[in-house]
Amino acid sequence: MRTVLVGLLLLLFRSGVFSLMEQSVNGDIRNFVVGNGKVFVVTDSQLLQMKHDLVVEKHKNISNHTHPNRLTVLLPFDANKTLISCGTSDCGYCEVLDLDDISRSIYREGVSAGPSVEESSVAFLVDFHERNSENGAYILVARENEAQVKKKTDQTICGSVDDTGVTLRNTLDSQPGEIFSRSQTDSIANISPKGDVEWVDGFQTSSPSHSYLLVNVNPEADAAVMVLRMENSHSKSDMTKSLKGAELQCCDDEPRRKLLSSAVISSGSPLLWVGVFTAQAELENTVLAIYDFSQIRSQVPSQFTCSPACTPEGGNAVLAPRAVVLRHSSMTSVAAEKKGSWIVIYIGTNNGQLMKMVLDKNFRSGCVTVLYRSDDDRMVFPRMLFDPVDNQYIYIALRNQIRRVAVTQCGTYSTLRDCRSSQDPFCGWCVTTSKCSTNAECSSSSWISIPEDSFQKKLTTFLISEVSTEVTLNLHLNVEGTHNPNFTCTFKAGAEDLCSPNAVFPNCSCSFLSQRLPANVTVTVTIGNQTITENLKLRSCPDITETSPYAKCVACVSAGCHWSSGSQACSWAHGSVDSLTFNDTCQGLSSGEHAPQILSLEPNEVSFHGRNNAVMKGKNLRLVEKIRFQGSAECTTKETPVTERSSDTLKFNIPSGNKGSTRVCVVTADGHCHSNTIITYGSQPTCTGLQPSVTWASGGRKIQLCGDNLKYVDTVIVSPKVITPVFFLNKTFWFHTHGLREYKDSFNVSLRVGNKTVDCVDKLSYLPDPEFITFSTFGTGVKHVTIQKKTDMLNISIADVKVWGLSGEKLHECKIKEITPTAVICMILGEKEDVMSVDSVKVEVGEFKTDVHVNESNYIYILVALIILILLGSLVGVLIHRKSQRQMSARMNERLELLESKIRNDIRQGFVDLQTEKLDLIENVAAIPFLDYKHFALKIFFPEGGPLAAMMIKDIGQVTVTMEVDEKCQAFSALIRDQMFLTCFVHALEEQKNFSIKDKCMVASLLTVALHGDLPYLTQLMEDLLQSLMDQPSNAQPKLLLRRTESIVEKLLTNWMSICLYGFLRESVGQPLFLLVSALTQQISKGPVDAVTEKALYTLNEDWLLWQAQDFNFNPLKLNVLFAVGTEGEVSEPLEVNALTCDTIEQVKEKILQTFQRKFGFPYTQQLREIDIEYEKEGSYMPLEEVDSSSEVQGDVTMLNTLMHYQVPDGASLKVMTKKVHAPLSPQTSVKDDQNFSTKYFHLIDPDIDRDESNHPERKKLKLKEIYLTKLLSTKVAVHSFVENLFRSIWGMPNNKAPSAVKYFFDFLDAQAEKKKVSDTDVLHIWKTNSLPLRFWVNILKNPNFVFSDLEKTHHLDSCLSVIAQAFMDSFSLSDQQLGKNAPTNKLLYAKDIPLYKQEVKTYYKLVKDQPSVSSQEFKTFLQDESKKHENEFNESAALRELYKYMNRYFSEIIQKLDQKEASSKLKEEMHRVKDLFEDMKRSAWT
Repeated sequence: MRTVLVGLLLLLFRSGVFSLMEQSVNGDIRNFVVGNGKVFVVTDSQLLQMKHDLVVEKHKNISNHTHPNRLTVLLPFDANKTLISCGTSDCGYCEVLDLDDISRSIYREGVSAGPSVEESSVAFLVDFHERNSENGAYILVARENEAQVKKKTDQTICGSVDDTGVTLRNTLDSQPGEIFSRSQTDSIANISPKGDVEWVDGFQTSSPSHSYLLVNVNPEADAAVMVLRMENSHSKSDMTKSLKGAELQCCDDEPRRKLLSSAVISSGSPLLWVGVFTAQAELENTVLAIYDFSQIRSQVPSQFTCSPACTPEGGNAVLAPRAVVLRHSSMTSVAAEKKGSWIVIYIGTNNGQLMKMVLDKNFRSGCVTVLYRSDDDRMVFPRMLFDPVDNQYIYIALRNQIRRVAVTQCGTYSTLRDCRSSQDPFCGWCVTTSKCSTNAECSSSSWISIPEDSFQKKLTTFLISEVSTEVTLNLHLNVEGTHNPNFTCTFKAGAEDLCSPNAVFPNCSCSFLSQRLPANVTVTVTIGNQTITENLKLRSCPDITETSPYAKCVACVSAGCHWSSGSQACSWAHGSVDSLTFNDTCQGLSSGEHAPQILSLEPNEVSFHGRNNAVMKGKNLRLVEKIRFQGSAECTTKETPVTERSSDTLKFNIPSGNKGSTRVCVVTADGHCHSNTIITYGSQPTCTGLQPSVTWASGGRKIQLCGDNLKYVDTVIVSPKVITPVFFLNKTFWFHTHGLREYKDSFNVSLRVGNKTVDCVDKLSYLPDPEFITFSTFGTGVKHVTIQKKTDMLNISIADVKVWGLSGEKLHECKIKEITPTAVICMILGEKEDVMSVDSVKVEVGEFKTDVHVNESNYIYILVALIILILLGSLVGVLIHRKSQRQMSARMNERLELLESKIRNDIRQGFVDLQTEKLDLIENVAAIPFLDYKHFALKIFFPEGGPLAAMMIKDIGQVTVTMEVDEKCQAFSALIRDQMFLTCFVHALEEQKNFSIKDKCMVASLLTVALHGDLPYLTQLMEDLLQSLMDQPSNAQPKLLLRRTESIVEKLLTNWMSICLYGFLRESVGQPLFLLVSALTQQISKGPVDAVTEKALYTLNEDWLLWQAQDFNFNPLKLNVLFAVGTEGEVSEPLEVNALTCDTIEQVKEKILQTFQRKFGFPYTQQLREIDIEYEKEGSYMPLEEVDSSSEVQGDVTMLNTLMHYQVPDGASLKVMTKKVHAPLSPQTSVKDDQNFSTKYFHLIDPDIDRDESNHPERKKLKLKEIYLTKLLSTKVAVHSFVENLFRSIWGMPNNKAPSAVKYFFDFLDAQAEKKKVSDTDVLHIWKTNSLPLRFWVNILKNPNFVFSDLEKTHHLDSCLSVIAQAFMDSFSLSDQQLGKNAPTNKLLYAKDIPLYKQEVKTYYKLVKDQPSVSSQEFKTFLQDESKKHENEFNESAALRELYKYMNRYFSEIIQKLDQKEASSKLKEEMHRVKDLFEDMKRSAWT
């Protein structure tokens, strides 16, 4: 027994360790190759050697922080038992490694053979026949040209220009020119692309001996996919001179001019090749196409040149596909093999699936089988390779994982019927073993498989025919077999044999008299131990009649008869046996007006685990018996029963499925599937955390789920007995905790997804309910209530708590203002009458509810204790009074004198600063870093950013591309250019209650992008929508018009102003704005800035004023900063940097990098977190750290180190170095990474802790905020000239002329006021103010990062800009400000300037009004010029696809609005056509 157990353990150990199906590595996989039965995997830092079963044998470190390197060429040279690798370090190298031991280097040479990291490239070995009858090999490397590399990296390439393009290099030292050399006895051989290229793949064939390259040419404009062919030769020049090629044209439905992956199917003639093609505008729109490369003509492609010269011919040869075999979304990789007459194709996808497809000799396809499916959405690597040891496996790479996947799944089928239904020609039924297996696994036995011509047929087909009075039933098995398998069949009518059958594999026939019809016949076919049974309902074909043509057709075909679609008659069959499927034959016939119809399905996106309790809406659904699911191009269907039904609603469970689109239809009693809709399967949800992860015992706390794909979750399981529903809003998912009767510390949390559960990383902890002790109140009118509570670990937030105060018998809501560990502070606002007293408070925390009362006994104890303390204090005072009176008086006088002196000095210093403030800030700049137009517009249109916003513009490399707009987008683009449709579209959306303000802004910006190429039409649309907005009854108060952004047209106006005023912004306002921001930044940094709170001594905003600091005795320092260069300790010339003694080390680093960029015009090579600084002291360098072992610690709070802490003097030398290790006291790159940074560290503001003051008595000096308010005025004086220059550049009029857009729109508002008979001039002033300064200029003033690149807008800078923006808007106000001593300081700062600014604004408005009007044609020309100027910068197709989602969501409402407006039927038909086009795109279908 012991031996058996040991043997089992050893077997498990071997199978678990030494035969792996997957291997995870550190870092993403960049490349992998297979050679000599081994697998070699490349990551950013390592090269790994594995056995063919993925057991790691060796690894080799290839890169680290000090010597970065990337392997770009990796070629197994099996004939030489070596592995050739080339990398990027030291300007390129190549190395020969032992194929069996990569840790052993045979040869290494510095040579720029491989590409740089950013280049696309292809490399493979080329075999050729030597003149002396020996075989040889070259390394073929295809790289991008120098201009393309320089455009990507802004650097010149390493090595020679001749190293780019296609080159050939030696593999052996014995070859002429030695190893890795490009030279030979003849001239240098090279093929160069004339423009930009993207190399995709390459391979060689043996018969004939050719090399092929696949390349995307000019991917940014006039794109094309090219195949290049060369004849392999020992002469490199002969090889490049033999260049021929052709353009691969794909495909008939729409152009797809980008190749993603490719594979050779078969060598010889024909040379079949398969590739994954995609459309540039929609990368997920992919197809699989097969070409015959033996048809490439002898024509040199015009996009390439050769050295020695090859003779080009006019034009390019074009190669059309032999077949487009699959249309499927997001294919990324392909591999193929040919076995006999079958072609097997393996397809990788962007969402982590490996699929298999089989083609017959006519390229007809079977169904797709999913061999592997990842839990998440990791993409399959573009290259897939077969296992050379066991060709029943294929290798795929997904992010940091390489997998070995079986190419057949025969063992999963347990019956002959299932084995045949798989439509896999490599799976057949082995009669002897009674298993579904490959032919090789079924030796010396009958092996039954699918014949070549039966891909689309069922296992059994039958026909019935009549001759005279005899009926013959022919049954055919669509299989073929070896070794003449045992084959019998019987035909029974009830318990009686119908006939004596004639059985010859794979056919059976039965003859009987026609008088026995109709008959229910049971056919039983036996092969080995497998029994196949078919129940047939036979009828006399001419006598079949039904109530409808469709029902008659179904009955005819089901009975084995022949249906004539022309005469709609049923007759006896003639000819050969054919596939009898009424779904095909009767497809064109209506199944009746009352057939079931699907209108909606919720949800229509689920995890591949499925989803429970789905709801389908439709018509006539009572007839439905089950729901059928047909995966995209899959062999089998799945059916699920209906759990609840009504005439218009069905409930059912969605079964598991493969990722991608699946067609859903409803099945009636006759077996027919009606209507259809699409459901999309996605990846498995993940739960990475809970926020918060603790709750109270009574439950009811809102817990947010963190993770991916959470929309697929059914429920949350907190314990085996507690299942909680999931709620979601705006992509936030949460659940509410349940109450706990029996206390338990923590629970595991999992997500229910279909019939599977997914565990969360965090556990949910339960703690006792919070305890509220007593409360107190103060104030009249507004009652402030403080509820005392015991300290706990619940971290209760304001959203968790509700409080009411009971006054008499009336409850008053108490608005929570703050929650501390020991108290809840809230405020009761008086309603019609003040709340005089609060008798008790009612507190609700989730499901926990309690009443809190004032604890009167505590007051008594406190009062008694106070009386006793007062008596004792008095007694002690009398006893010691005489002894200490003189000492106390002296100390008090001394303290008062010191305090008075300190306050006097602070006030005097503030006065001196104000009177002597130097205006030494910047006056001009050489170059202003403006954002280009498209990125400026993107920030205005989509201020929240994100992936959707990024889709709306073309990348840097695409600015010259004219995007191809497919048919559906063209149709939708034409539709939105119908103003009737678009206005109805906008009004219909805005009338929906669930259409949020965020949605309105999104639609407005999407319309702006979609119509940016037609700005005159966009302007007309905006005007019409504005007139509709003015006519709405809700706008009865005209002064409130355009005050906020609460409609689509208001956001549209913001975008329109941004488009039209961008030129004016750059030419007139940009420089004053940039100078103001720079001046503010410099002024703030002139004085101390607290590194923890970011408060500063010099500021415009009182809330950010640094007045709490205990010591302002800072001194300026001039530092000589050296930069480490090279690796031998060399340093640069010194850079003079201004700093303060109170600056922290991180602040010093910031000032060093800012000074570097200001002086040299470009940023330093390393960022702030990547550098360390050292202080030269007495000939050696001391590292300066933000926190180290010498840092001052007060309680649990640590003071950040400053230059004063390290005693760095004026004129000291500092050295900047690349960071090597983290700070010794912190695991993070910076202490600011600590989430508790503000509570664990302090800088200039002392922490609020109890301590002995004897060591630092100066730290408790009295600080009065009002003393430092002069710093606000000092800062205002310093930047005042910049503020005025900016304001006047905005309302100034260059050449006495306002921007044409301002004049045009102001005239529009004047015309509307006149039309609506608005006589109040204040209304017009407010309309113009709300349209221009409030809607556009304030946005620019507060967000200069929308205008300039690389501008960091700190919280402090933002607060100062808000003060300036408020002053700007006050200048446009019509009301006079009444400011007193208690007015906000931001109002007081500019109080004396505002009246002057108001006069200038009034003059500006008058000058604009008096300016000659802009003609409609003149302004239309201006708009057309703006459209043309930026015609290639926005992705119109992406905007149209997003807009369509809104049209689809509110389709019926838009139709209803069109009906109300009596729109033409043609317009509604076009709307339906657009919907059909988009819906067709979602379905992946067979070709």
